[in-house]
Amino acid sequence: MTYAIIKVGGKQYRVREGQRLLVDRVAEDDGATFAPTVLLVGGDGGPLLEPDVKVTARVVGAVKGPKIRIGKYKKRTGYRRHTGFRASLTQIEIESIGDKRRPAQKAKEQDAPAPSEEQERPKGMPSGYEELTVADIRKAVSAWNRPMLEAALAYEQQHGKRKGALTALEAALAQKEGDS
Repeated sequence: MTYAIIKVGGKQYRVREGQRLLVDRVAEDDGATFAPTVLLVGGDGGPLLEPDVKVTARVVGAVKGPKIRIGKYKKRTGYRRHTGFRASLTQIEIESIGDKRRPAQKAKEQDAPAPSEEQERPKGMPSGYEELTVADIRKAVSAWNRPMLEAALAYEQQHGKRKGALTALEAALAQKEGDS
């Protein structure tokens, strides 16, 4: 990637690797790295909107901007006022644009077998549960039997961890216990 457009402190900047620039104050310590929001990446084959490329930037240090003098004057009245302003800025350096992992790491990730659905899916879970929203789960739990509820709860605790779904399943299980 030859350049990226990033957003830092509400302003957009076009950056390249190794470039240093002054941005509005960033709440990071000197030497810390952070990942600014990437809006566009371009250079290799045209611009990419909504990129999945990561840009890393390092904070070099805090600096003050140039002094701006503001003067007010009204003639024949003796009214003179002077004020000034210096912006608090942070100097950052763009360390990398894109994924800098070694090819061996990428190959390991691609060669790793994907877990099969048979291993992940608890036995007795309602069909199509993975696609249900929390609202759909709340509506459907009244029609499910106890093994289906337990299987769905086990799946949710391992994978989804959606608070609304967990509470709906736990409440339905408690209600089934009260009915027994």
